[in-house]
Amino acid sequence: MPWKSDAQRRWGHSPSGKKALGGKAVEEFDKASKGKKLQERAKKSSKKKGWDY
Repeated sequence: MPWKSDAQRRWGHSPSGKKALGGKAVEEFDKASKGKKLQERAKKSSKKKGWDY
């Protein structure tokens, strides 16, 4: 799965990100995102969270 934003990529390379994702996952994400222009922040989902009554 590639990185969706530059902020996400920076977090993934931080010590806490590597701990949460694992080193191999970070490498996989880097390979999948190589050469892509990433936006600074990912857009928020328009899906409404919660119950539909």
